[in-house]
Amino acid sequence: MKNELNIEEIKGLIPHRYPFLLIDRLKDIVPFESATGIKNVTVNENFFQGHFENKAVMPGALIIESMAQAAGSLVLFSLNKTAKNISVLLMSVNKTKFRKPVTPGDVLQHKVIKKNNVKNIWKFSCKTYVDSNLVAESELAAILSDNDSINNS
Repeated sequence: MKNELNIEEIKGLIPHRYPFLLIDRLKDIVPFESATGIKNVTVNENFFQGHFENKAVMPGALIIESMAQAAGSLVLFSLNKTAKNISVLLMSVNKTKFRKPVTPGDVLQHKVIKKNNVKNIWKFSCKTYVDSNLVAESELAAILSDNDSINNS
């Protein structure tokens, strides 16, 4: 089984698209256990236009979203599913800490490790590094939902 996905393969799993697709690659995949999501941060990101004028800093909410996309891609890859038949929806964000600012030129490495999953709820421990420096961490929970139940709610 593959242990790395490129951007086109990720787009086949999750529904996110520019400007909200916030991972470029998924590597070191151990199905149902862990993976590393890669996000190349460039000065051309649209959020840098207003965050901030004198010093470009990636918003923390988008770092969390990037973590969540890495975790969601791992779930769908592990289950051999795609966004066409199932959605991974962020349910909770806990114990989040931002340790260093993320700026253009940084390469985020989101280490996502499954803590557990019960039925359709998956919990992850996530740590984000730039080089070998920890820049953010969080515990995320997501729920799997078939797309029919989302569209009918």
